[in-house]
Amino acid sequence: MKSKEQSRKGDHDRMESRVRKGKKKPWKLVIYSVLIVLALVVGYAAYHGISIYNALNGLQKANAESRFDQFDDAEVKEPPKWEGTERVNILLLGGDGRAENSNGIARSDSILIASLDPVTKKAHLFSVLRDTYVDIPGHGNGRINTAITLGGPNLAMETVGNLLGLDIQYYVYAEFEGFKSLIDAIGGIDFEVEKDMTWIDNADGNRYDINLKKGFQHLDGDEALQYVRFRHDAMSDFTRTERQRNFMKAVALEMQSTWNLLRMTKIIESVQPYIETNLSAQDMLRLGQLGLSMHMAGSAQIPPMNLLAESNIGGSVLVVRDEQRLLEYVQESLSKDETIPEPVEGAADGSTADGGSDAAENGTSGSTP
Repeated sequence: MKSKEQSRKGDHDRMESRVRKGKKKPWKLVIYSVLIVLALVVGYAAYHGISIYNALNGLQKANAESRFDQFDDAEVKEPPKWEGTERVNILLLGGDGRAENSNGIARSDSILIASLDPVTKKAHLFSVLRDTYVDIPGHGNGRINTAITLGGPNLAMETVGNLLGLDIQYYVYAEFEGFKSLIDAIGGIDFEVEKDMTWIDNADGNRYDINLKKGFQHLDGDEALQYVRFRHDAMSDFTRTERQRNFMKAVALEMQSTWNLLRMTKIIESVQPYIETNLSAQDMLRLGQLGLSMHMAGSAQIPPMNLLAESNIGGSVLVVRDEQRLLEYVQESLSKDETIPEPVEGAADGSTADGGSDAAENGTSGSTP
């Protein structure tokens, strides 16, 4: 029979055991909580990954849904497989659905090329003047904006690629409403409108009138479309293409915001009906990830002013003075990074054009103590 002392000792030991177990329990709860949170995060990412993938799939239209289904398989060929390291060139085409030809396709109202280098993480944006007079393979010479009406996006890629000396692998085609939907979906853009812009467009019940005031302001989809379409000033399409490049830079930055990344599925779904591309969902996801680590290194008009001449060939067109020099100009543009000040010629100390130095660019002081 146990003594009272032994009994008390036993009770004490059991109490200590319960205390020790109680001390372990909070740690177990923390671990379990962390595991649950991780599981939820992984589940959330997987869910949205699948939903984004499905949404992106809707941008690549089947033949029955494509506006370019009239072109045979030889013309609408599959893009080459992207390995993830070579330069990617994407043709961005904007069409005015109200100006469709008899074949149901509108001329390219806007022509831009996004050139991405996965190795250097630099992106360049080119805008092509739509009245540039070029050779359209298989169709003779004509305005570059008519290529899409003659052979669809693949002929447009080949024609624009020949002009720039670039292999254009992908295209993205959007109509007015698609552009408006994109800007509205990302919450609009804060942007500086450099002057008053007014134009009356009597078609479609004045739906596409332009009426913008000068100044920094928040542009919704309709106002953004007015801004990038306006060309009724002294320099016409020249200043319009510059505006388009500058505005697309702002859009690219806004798309990289955390808020819009979280809402990407809804953003993609909102533009689905108006956009068509040959990019696969997998490639779009890879390019999207790449885009988060890239910066806009420069933009340029094609052809540049010094290589242009006006001519009258079935109407006013723009002729390239020197095609070889244009190819060199494109490569020179791709080799530059406008975010890095250029060194002053003849400066022995590495001074840059803005009075800085190479040391200053690297975040170190250019002076000695």
